[in-house]
Amino acid sequence: MAAVTIRNLSAETHRALKLRAAQHNRSTEAEMRAILEAAVRPEGRLRLGTALSAASREMGLTNADIEALEQTLEQVRDRSPAEPMTFE
Repeated sequence: MAAVTIRNLSAETHRALKLRAAQHNRSTEAEMRAILEAAVRPEGRLRLGTALSAASREMGLTNADIEALEQTLEQVRDRSPAEPMTFE
């Protein structure tokens, strides 16, 4: 994991962080991690799996549809080994 050093943090800000950490029952370092993660990973971000699941529900796909698709892919899938690349 990466380490980050924050220089020139005012005493007032440091005290506020310590207080906020105590209110959340965690260390000052853990509180800073939580603040940073919340800032760079907003809750409203698009999650691909959730979006795909919602799209399939809107289309009315069922588990039986997915199983039929998987069976079709198994029948047409090329299982022969790939040829190595040549650079000649």
